[in-house]
Amino acid sequence: MRPRQLELLPFLTTLLLLHQHSVTANWMYLGLVGVTPQLQQHQPAPASEPQEDPQLAAARALCSSLPGLVAQQVEVCVQHPGAIRSVSDGARRGIQECQYQFRNERWNCTTRNDEQSIFGYILERGSKETAFIYAVTSAGVVHAVTQACSSGNLTDCSCDSAGKGQETPEGWKWGGCSDNLNYGVQFARKFVDAPERVKPSPEAKNKKAWSVRMKMNLHNNEAGRQVVSSLMRMQCRCHGISGSCEVKTCWRTMSSFNEIGDTLKRKYRQAVQVAPKVRKRLRRKSKTKRRLPVGKGDLVHIHKSPNYCVHDPQKGIPGTSGRVCNKTSHGSDSCDLLCCGRGYNTQVIKHVERCQCKFVWCCSVKCKNCETLIDRHTCK
Repeated sequence: MRPRQLELLPFLTTLLLLHQHSVTANWMYLGLVGVTPQLQQHQPAPASEPQEDPQLAAARALCSSLPGLVAQQVEVCVQHPGAIRSVSDGARRGIQECQYQFRNERWNCTTRNDEQSIFGYILERGSKETAFIYAVTSAGVVHAVTQACSSGNLTDCSCDSAGKGQETPEGWKWGGCSDNLNYGVQFARKFVDAPERVKPSPEAKNKKAWSVRMKMNLHNNEAGRQVVSSLMRMQCRCHGISGSCEVKTCWRTMSSFNEIGDTLKRKYRQAVQVAPKVRKRLRRKSKTKRRLPVGKGDLVHIHKSPNYCVHDPQKGIPGTSGRVCNKTSHGSDSCDLLCCGRGYNTQVIKHVERCQCKFVWCCSVKCKNCETLIDRHTCK
């Protein structure tokens, strides 16, 4: 397992906390705060008013109280209230994977707990980092919802048993229960893409810029989902005397989210900048009139990345001062690159750990305390 740590805020206990900063709220915020484990108790309406189905009313009360959801997302939540917890899990997976993939880079996928947009300025920027965030959180929702289907945790879906029992020319049978990726993708497409479908008000200015950004976000959402689909693999189990594999049953399953994150990181490095003006399709930014369309699996961005070296509190950029760097590395975590040429400080730290442990009859283990001196380098 990879070392991943993400400080998650506790569940919100009041609707007041849920609705703070609602202007900048984003559905990804559910990845930090989670959702209420059970539907809230519904208060019956007065006898003079028409009675609403209690479960539907409870679902509507829950979904309307969640931060960062647009109207269409609330409706999807009401229709599938059990899946909203998987949405929260998917957003959390996306955030954690983002922080792991960028742990050694100038931008380390910093989240802002003081506002519900999670990533603040970076989410608004339209840069390569914005593209990665949209793709990895979209993939996270697909992964979590599909996994919940296969585990039997959702009443609206189950694993995919299509083709079960059918024989193939190679001599093995489809069996078991494949991951229901189709349901996960369709659900994520309805829920995750919903904010991009909200049209600006008639009074809003610069609608062309909104159109380009909407296309960019939808493209990256779909690219994230395509990665999950492309990494589906086949698992097989042999049956027969002494494992002779006389009969082999196979099913399709998703790759680990670690592999999905690795693939998206490679796509991030090759992200394509698109022209700020488009008609129907996104096209590569080029100085010539001939602008080639981008691939469906590419991550795309409009603007260049900002300067992550210097602390900018207004934009929520922490800078790299104080970050731990690797003096001997030649990669992105090297002191030369991470510290942006400012140099670094070296601190000698004494590390004490148990060593040379021996079992003593009977029955104890005795160890010595070993001390080592470690150089710790941090950016100036």
